[in-house]
Amino acid sequence: MSRIRCKRVMVTGGAGFLGSHVVELVQARGAASVIVPRASEHDLTDMRATRELFEATRPELVFHLAASVGGIGANRENPGRFFYENMAMGLNVLETARALGTSKVVIAGTVCAYPKFCPVPFREDELWNGYPEETNAPYGVAKKAMLVMAQGYRQQYGSNFVMLFPVNLYGPRDNFDLESSHVIPAMIRKLEEARLAGAPSVTLWGDGSPTREFLYVEDAALGLVTAAEAYDDAEPVNLGTGSELTMRELAETIRAAVGYEGSLVWDPSRPNGQPRRRLDVTRARERFGFVAPTSFADGLATTIAWYRAHRA
Repeated sequence: MSRIRCKRVMVTGGAGFLGSHVVELVQARGAASVIVPRASEHDLTDMRATRELFEATRPELVFHLAASVGGIGANRENPGRFFYENMAMGLNVLETARALGTSKVVIAGTVCAYPKFCPVPFREDELWNGYPEETNAPYGVAKKAMLVMAQGYRQQYGSNFVMLFPVNLYGPRDNFDLESSHVIPAMIRKLEEARLAGAPSVTLWGDGSPTREFLYVEDAALGLVTAAEAYDDAEPVNLGTGSELTMRELAETIRAAVGYEGSLVWDPSRPNGQPRRRLDVTRARERFGFVAPTSFADGLATTIAWYRAHRA
């Protein structure tokens, strides 16, 4: 029987990109109720508001997915806010869950927590062997501090807090705002709009050399829910596919997928971000049997179709 069935489940960030997919999967697994706190009603950066939320709903399982996050541009413009809000939400949610005896909390970390020059593929044991890439370090460090808190609470209080580190996500319901989006939705929007406008070229950030690994959002939700049901250890776990491609390869793939025939111009005056990202996904496979089932081609096609259907 599913460990989620008949439980009261809270998904912070449940109205967001990743969270909405987790909510749907938890409902499909038979949760008794799913609590989705909205930022407009429950400020998780405020301890009193967080405590009131938990006391009113008494969740047995919490997915802590709420985050203040964006792409390179948003990270450069909001380093202080991103650090504070992510740190505060983590402190308040974990402390309240401990104080009220919540049975389990599953925390979503970020690949941005890894060192800038981490050996590839990134192994969980390398998390502390260097400082993160500068443009997203405040966000990454705040998330990594949550791992320390989760492990400390497990050691001192016996709290069943587990933390997973998803790689870059993409898929339906992503943020396509060019001011704050991540790379795949930004490229899809730029290239689709250029196709519709008949633009002769599109300018992209950086020199195209960095590599990234991408995980389809429904697969990420599956990994988190599977861990909630089957993983209870202190060690962090990567969630990804174990494969990478360069930004140039990504751009050419998206250009072909949307049917844009113009040229791509790279602007090396813009930041590249971390040089490479690819996760070692052995631990997820060995500890709770997670292997991402969606191919990049299928996930990308679904994402483009969703964007076109919701573009207005």
